[in-house]
Amino acid sequence: MAETQRPGDLTHAHDGGQTHTHSAGHALDHEHDEWGFDLDLIDHHGDDAPLTDEQIAEINEAIWKLENVELTTVGVDVGSSTSHLMFARVHLQRMGDLLSSRFVVVNREVLWRSPILLTPYRPDNTIDSDQLDVFIRNAYQEAGLERSDVDSGAVILTGEALKRTNAHAIAELFATEAGKFVCASAGHHMEALLAANGSGTVALSREPRRTLLNVDIGGGTSKLAVVRGGEVLATAAVAVGGRLIAFAPDGTIERLEGPAEQAAEAAGVRLALGERLAPEDQAKLVRTMTDALVSLIRGEPNALAKELLVTDPLPEGWQADAITFSGGVAEYIYGRERAEYADIARALADEVRAALDDGRIPLPVLDPGQGIRATVIGASQFSVQVSGNTISISDSTVLPLRNLPVIFPRLDLADDPDAERVASEIGSAIRRFDLEEGDSPVALAFRWQGDPLYSRLRALADGIRRGMPNSVEQKLPLVLMLDGDVGKTLGDILKHELGVAGDVMSIDGMQLKEFDYVDIGEVIQPAYVVPVVIKSLLFAGSHDHHLADERVSS
Repeated sequence: MAETQRPGDLTHAHDGGQTHTHSAGHALDHEHDEWGFDLDLIDHHGDDAPLTDEQIAEINEAIWKLENVELTTVGVDVGSSTSHLMFARVHLQRMGDLLSSRFVVVNREVLWRSPILLTPYRPDNTIDSDQLDVFIRNAYQEAGLERSDVDSGAVILTGEALKRTNAHAIAELFATEAGKFVCASAGHHMEALLAANGSGTVALSREPRRTLLNVDIGGGTSKLAVVRGGEVLATAAVAVGGRLIAFAPDGTIERLEGPAEQAAEAAGVRLALGERLAPEDQAKLVRTMTDALVSLIRGEPNALAKELLVTDPLPEGWQADAITFSGGVAEYIYGRERAEYADIARALADEVRAALDDGRIPLPVLDPGQGIRATVIGASQFSVQVSGNTISISDSTVLPLRNLPVIFPRLDLADDPDAERVASEIGSAIRRFDLEEGDSPVALAFRWQGDPLYSRLRALADGIRRGMPNSVEQKLPLVLMLDGDVGKTLGDILKHELGVAGDVMSIDGMQLKEFDYVDIGEVIQPAYVVPVVIKSLLFAGSHDHHLADERVSS
């Protein structure tokens, strides 16, 4: 079978003993020395010697590299109960004509999945980073990869991994990859967002458009996310999980978390380290936990649920068409796992399944596709250049800036912006990421719509200043990313009219979304452009056209 020819390939055509060269399109009409080959090779005419096969192969490879980017990525999830990682190869392709800078993810191939590791702990209840390091090193070895082979990645820390001593020790494991990796500390709201996306629930809600409730039941908490038409509308979390109690090999209680003690008190069950839990007491305890979770799913939290909530409850007024599950306990709910791991996860899943069967959870169940691996699986990155004519950078010496989380306020800027509403939505977007405003720089992303009237831009700028009071006071860099050509004007208003004393970087021509991170490189002179690297957390199904339509840059 003949090898498939890639778009833009040069080929030999045999015609009466003469060899001719054909090119698809006009991509090579001008020289680009940085392509790595002599473009005079293709500017030949009838009397010139034909190109050799080696020369044609070299040209074709250069053309392909202009149109395509292939990256090896790794996603690492370190949680309270389990840890795992996954290697993938991500293929990005330039869309449209050759001179476009628009790249989209067209394929993601999983290269290797690690086994699920029960997160190792030391006697002082801190995560054993030495054991974790051995696990990660073995994963690279078994996958046949060196650390230098990985182009980009994401490390997601949740639960106990977020504690200061644990987070510092885990970060040290990836110190050598600091420039290539996104390291995201996922609090309860962000973990709910990750679960809804990583499970496939967000994709499942798009076609047909419907409202789904994703319940991610992990080891220490359960995260709830209301998803409609591809967007997460609300999130909440409660301390109900399958590893709040862990047993030693002899059946005695080896680990006991506070929420389990609260549930035991409500159930009238006595718990103590080093003692056994009678089967009937375990059943009563797990039923009490499940009742608390079910009451939240129904929007009617009982007394224990209110005690165990670690966020505000979901707002009133939503109505789901169906329910999905993710997290470790979901593997039991969907029947993909039956083995026990010295905890209460299987018993908890059985009770949830019973609540579905007897109508206490009055929703049909859909399988979104991912359970315990409902997490980030890699990070794509690609560079874009933004025209200096429409950007505003008050002080280029603060560049480069790396790994800025993209904060996406939910604003419809087709109408006239209202400063108070802009400020409120910025605050909500920051809370969705479990960040504290003013702790560190972020990138605020907006989709500009309508005319670039001064009054509209002034209102947006005023709202940004009000929504970032701590950042403004501490003179942190204020980074703005817009899709419309209003970056320079907006930045100038903030800096020169509203008196923002810190550095302002307002860059347009960008379309971003939540879960993106950006690196902003140094200004390139004399063209006065900045290279921007977008690192996107990729989830199962995220290479489909819904996401691809949003990966636009100018």
